[in-house]
Amino acid sequence: MRLAMLGGGGFRTPLVYGALLRDRHESRVDEVWLHDVDEARLATITRVLTEMAAGHDDPPRVHATTDLDTALEGSDFVFSAIRVGGLEGRTADERVALDLGLLGQETTGPGGLAYGLRTVPVAMHVAQRVAALAPGAWVINFTNPAGMITEAMQAVLGDRVVGICDSPIGLARRAAATLGLDPAATTVDYVGLNHLGWLRGLHHDGRDVLPDLLADDAGLAAMEEGQLFGLDWVRTLGMLPNEYLYYFYFTRDAIRSITAAAQTRGEYLLDQQQGFYDGLGAGAPGVLAEWDRVRLERNATYMKEARGQDEERAEVDVQGGGYEGVALAIMAAISRGEPASLILNVRNGTTVPGLPADAVVEVPCTVDADGPHPVPTSPLLGHPLGLVQQVKAVDRLVIEASLTGSPRRAVEAFALHPLVDSVTVARELLAGYRARIPAVDAVFGPTGA
Repeated sequence: MRLAMLGGGGFRTPLVYGALLRDRHESRVDEVWLHDVDEARLATITRVLTEMAAGHDDPPRVHATTDLDTALEGSDFVFSAIRVGGLEGRTADERVALDLGLLGQETTGPGGLAYGLRTVPVAMHVAQRVAALAPGAWVINFTNPAGMITEAMQAVLGDRVVGICDSPIGLARRAAATLGLDPAATTVDYVGLNHLGWLRGLHHDGRDVLPDLLADDAGLAAMEEGQLFGLDWVRTLGMLPNEYLYYFYFTRDAIRSITAAAQTRGEYLLDQQQGFYDGLGAGAPGVLAEWDRVRLERNATYMKEARGQDEERAEVDVQGGGYEGVALAIMAAISRGEPASLILNVRNGTTVPGLPADAVVEVPCTVDADGPHPVPTSPLLGHPLGLVQQVKAVDRLVIEASLTGSPRRAVEAFALHPLVDSVTVARELLAGYRARIPAVDAVFGPTGA
């Protein structure tokens, strides 16, 4: 079975390859094609994978290429994990917003919209090439903003594009483990959009045990979500929010913490990853050990702005992982009939009332040989429904602006986002992103029409 990994020179690629090495099924992936536009990074990650494969019997063969069509042709599965504009673009996503007093974050708020504007055209090109060269392939989208990009690609490939994120699955697993339950023995009631969802129920032996967790001071305080949001606010909501909702519920706190830091998250990662890639010459030994050290350091500082100065992430969260397990479970369910229950980004249909049928939502799904099937869920009510509807409307405006090159639609998207408080500021955001990020400016053409 052939797998193409787009953005294959990226830092997370070894996580996926490690999962492939652990898969010993006779119908496993045996050929991996890495694609990246950065040849040097591609070479470095290929060396990491070579070290990982040492000592394994019959590991998946790894090929590397900077030609997209070569990577895609004949693939059974395609993982898309691209970052248009690189980490330099991410730092601009953050700083342009912060300079205007707004949240500067990679996927949430105006930074996520700028990221989406420049990524949608590239993702659509990828979808078109998949349709031409690997029409039977399933695309598993890691690329952020995951819900928006998955929705854009589905216009070409339909339901054969599935978006994944490890945040909701990690939340459900932490909740079960805190109660001393095997996550596999629970079913979850989770609903929302990517980076904007809520765990509303956790069922075990026919009973919702989430109220038990919400009433448990020690257990709730030990969870990352209890630490992020505080016990009182979680109990006020009566459900556990996805960690990214911190940026909506504690916006000023997040902005204050980010602006007080010496670096934004993007600036930190840019320095860290440049050091990693630049520090490993062609013959430098121990590339795998260095990658693992940097990975743990990176995970330990995730969402640092949302924690107290001396507050550290739990070891299980630092070890991280998740994306690769989800991706492998999807492939196993589709290619060899191993059913899975996962929280995925899929076409809504009638799953979440109040959202368009072709909108991509993040909900529990069963996955089999025919792909993901959303599990029926109770409707969203109150502020979660309003927030999801508003953000989804903004996502769709970004897709339209990106595909039509319309600055008017882009301004409308920025202005209507709940974390942007002025139409004037929305115009300033678009102007700032166009000035700082060439890939955003290119969306609107040379005349800015």
